[in-house]
Amino acid sequence: MTRTRRVVTAIVAAGALMAPMACGDDDDNGGGSGSASGKVEVFTWWAEGSEKAGLDALVEVFNDQYPDIEFVNGAVAGGAGSDAKNVLASRLQTNDPPGTFQAHAGAELTDYIEQGQIEDISGLYEENGWTDYFPEPLLERLTVDGAIYSVPSNIHRANVVWANPAALEKAGLDPAAEYETLDDWIADLEKVEDAGLIPLSIATDWTQVHLLETVLLADLGVEGYNGLWDGTTDWAGDDVKEALADYDTLMGMTNQDRQSLDWPDATQLVIDGDAAFNVMGDWAVAAFEEQGKVLDTDYLAYPVPGTQGVFDFLADSFTMPVGTPEPDSTEAWLDTLASPEGQEAFNKAKGSIPANVEADTSDFGPYQQTAIESYAQDDIASSLAHGAAAPISWLTDITSAVAKYGSTGDVDGMQSDLAAAAEKALG
Repeated sequence: MTRTRRVVTAIVAAGALMAPMACGDDDDNGGGSGSASGKVEVFTWWAEGSEKAGLDALVEVFNDQYPDIEFVNGAVAGGAGSDAKNVLASRLQTNDPPGTFQAHAGAELTDYIEQGQIEDISGLYEENGWTDYFPEPLLERLTVDGAIYSVPSNIHRANVVWANPAALEKAGLDPAAEYETLDDWIADLEKVEDAGLIPLSIATDWTQVHLLETVLLADLGVEGYNGLWDGTTDWAGDDVKEALADYDTLMGMTNQDRQSLDWPDATQLVIDGDAAFNVMGDWAVAAFEEQGKVLDTDYLAYPVPGTQGVFDFLADSFTMPVGTPEPDSTEAWLDTLASPEGQEAFNKAKGSIPANVEADTSDFGPYQQTAIESYAQDDIASSLAHGAAAPISWLTDITSAVAKYGSTGDVDGMQSDLAAAAEKALG
């Protein structure tokens, strides 16, 4: 078994063990001695919308806890970090690392670890008491070969449908309808199309990979989906073939301008009532709330049909790059990030839920309360599009296969490409 396969297997197995997150009372356990000085460049893809709002809220806490450290915003725009990751790769290869960089917790870190580009920060967890902040199964998920390489800032859910009830009514549908399977949902998507609306809005390649992962999860189930990442589910098999057929059907009912859009644009189509449905992670909730929309009145949010009882997990996290210019300033940023105060401010603005068990979520919004409840009781799967399920190199090959299908419409060719990508990744 290759090292990559061992790492992926360990991460997926840890994901299946994720335990409920407890939210405790607010107390003054935040980090920040305030004695450090210098500056820290924080490299992210949080350049607009709720993501920037979350970052801004976190920076306010950081400035309060470490007033003598200058925060330098190194954000590079681009949904899901595709552009930022390319810029970061170039900087790391030329030994020009930022103070810290954003990466998704899980398998996405594999490539950085194997290339020796990020530090083992297990000692910082012990020194700063961060091990007390996160549930043990989450710490297991962050651990690779006995070492921890990042601090998680949040927990997101990927398998969410966002719907406009007014658009559904226009199509003659009942907004309260529940869809047990993808087939049930597709039947109503066809009715939306007949009404002259966009059935399912989508955007550029990474959002299409996001949709694909939820279809695979719906059709294969948690065990079958998890098996895609350790080799126990055959990418060339009939089960995957059927799932890709469903994906093909869904893609046939999406907007034609998808390649020119990013996720906020696709979400806006639902907000405006031009589209009935959209599949996106729960960072999208902030887009609805920012425009005064009310859950269950102006918009609906529920698991992708066929994934009820499953929480498709991802988490943003931050690292200590090898050769970072001012490691003490980086440690200060990580300390604020780990603190209850930092996580409360960040997640309330971003639409996610805290990874820190001591964060107070009592005044979080109505959608976030449902996410907290679901995370506590649902089965856990690892997001493909957002770094939890597969290393960057594997995700890149999957994205290429999805993009190629988007141009050719060749489903069989896409399955062959996906199977070849799996063979390359798993060895």
